[in-house]
Amino acid sequence: MYKLIAIDVDDTLLTDELVVTEGTKNAMAAAIAQGVTVTLATGRMYSSAVKIAKQVELNVPIITYQGALVKTLLDGTVLYERNVPTDAAKELYQFVQENGLHLQLYVNDELYGTEDNDKIKAYSKLSNIPYKIEPDFDKLIGQPLNKMLIIDDPAKLDVIAEQLRPLIGDRVHITKSKAHYLEFMHKEGTKGHALRFMAEHLGCSMDQTIAMGDAWNDNEMVSAAGLGVAMGNAIGSLKEIADYVTLSNNEEGVRHVIEKFVLNVE
Repeated sequence: MYKLIAIDVDDTLLTDELVVTEGTKNAMAAAIAQGVTVTLATGRMYSSAVKIAKQVELNVPIITYQGALVKTLLDGTVLYERNVPTDAAKELYQFVQENGLHLQLYVNDELYGTEDNDKIKAYSKLSNIPYKIEPDFDKLIGQPLNKMLIIDDPAKLDVIAEQLRPLIGDRVHITKSKAHYLEFMHKEGTKGHALRFMAEHLGCSMDQTIAMGDAWNDNEMVSAAGLGVAMGNAIGSLKEIADYVTLSNNEEGVRHVIEKFVLNVE
């Protein structure tokens, strides 16, 4: 019945040790062997997501930057792309400067910060991606941006998000991928939009899709999918809207869903 499975990466597909278990890999491979399209749906940059996709031997288009970029793995063809509107990007940058916040930009699938600090170093290590320092973001802010990201304390980010919604919320999708990552994309740069695009691209209905995730940024995709799955370690609000709550990322929750709903393993 299911023809498309979209899986979040961090805290969903990956364990806390940032690996994909052999059991999960085998379940994914078995689903693919049955003709199911299995893809990633991540807030990560394409260049970071590719490394995970290669680990699990995918060869399909993957959803990156929260859904702002869908790109093929084999030849790097862009199938779907939505960039942050330039006027909103400039307003956000001005807000960041006025409030002394840490902002990261993503230009041509490269990560930029204005200074070499602990925040960008930790982000770079987690995503397994190098970064560049450009002290003057005025040089970059007019270029196509798949995503912009502020890193700070979780409670502070909640306040910042409420301050920014009246300013740019009409043009920009604001979400969190982790408690301390506040992310900004085009309104149609969500995992939900990208999942709908992928289903249409493959010629399947939304009823035939499964989406699995754990965080705020998975909300749109879990809501849109025929079977929306929250991980056992997911935030409470995602579990509330999910059709099914699986095991945690450390207990092969993804494998459990594939075996139960696709492979029909008892």
